[in-house]
Amino acid sequence: MRRATKLKILIPVVACMFVAAYAWHKHVQRENTITGYLQNKVMDETSGIAASGINDDIYYVHNDSGDTSRFFAIKPTGELISSIFFNGDKKAELGVVDCEDIAVGPGPITGKSYVYVGDIGDNTSIRQYITVYRLEERTAWAKEGSTHNAVAVPIHFKYPDGPKDAETLMIDPLEKLIYIVSKRRDSVKVYTSPLIYKPNDTLLLTKRATLFFSGYKPFKWITAGDISKDGTQLLLKNYVQVYYWKRLPNEHIWQTLLRKPRLLPYTMERQGEGIGFTPDGKGYYCVSEGVFTPVYYYMIPKK
Repeated sequence: MRRATKLKILIPVVACMFVAAYAWHKHVQRENTITGYLQNKVMDETSGIAASGINDDIYYVHNDSGDTSRFFAIKPTGELISSIFFNGDKKAELGVVDCEDIAVGPGPITGKSYVYVGDIGDNTSIRQYITVYRLEERTAWAKEGSTHNAVAVPIHFKYPDGPKDAETLMIDPLEKLIYIVSKRRDSVKVYTSPLIYKPNDTLLLTKRATLFFSGYKPFKWITAGDISKDGTQLLLKNYVQVYYWKRLPNEHIWQTLLRKPRLLPYTMERQGEGIGFTPDGKGYYCVSEGVFTPVYYYMIPKK
């Protein structure tokens, strides 16, 4: 094919590609908003985010390994409202080993809301057990500039198929189950345990499913997830994609995960490891590790 003919073909194709890329960029811009930036240096390795169940416009975030047993209440603007410290594991130097996700949902007392902090990180897959801490939510945590000491009820877990690294903790409010999704390896595993437990007990998780996501490691590794407050929607994310499912009636969450997901808008972050639904389930927030990182809000697009 002559050079002139090639150019006649290539120029329109390249132009179309640029137009398509620009249109997609504008589409993504319409679907996300930076609502603010994490405004305090104590939030330097943010690894999870979850909406309060009782305090309006309050979200909980936390750091991962290297921090003590605490989490923070923030506004969507990134403003630090309060710090909540809790009793951790006396065997751990800082009280916790590696908190990787946080969730909010029901618990042992009907009508009350609880925060669940997942000390579930295990980069080298050597931990003898992982721990989830449950704390009853307080309205006082929404008081600006406050610090609180809260009582946490721990439950320890072991995997039925050996230690694993995980960064995803979710609460199913319909079936009253704790969900943990592993992070590394080519495929990830989904595990559950009852939401009601005896304090300081050690339980064996139940393996429910194996999931495969396309892509390249480490970008494809699952780093966060959330179940909506009404239990009908589900999010998982890795470093480059957000996956979304709508739960069918009488369907287990692990069954939902076996169906093909929708891809939702996502702006790749520095090290995005936090995602959480808004209380009304119409959108979700994403946060990343790093000092003064942005807080992204996304609307869930209609099909």
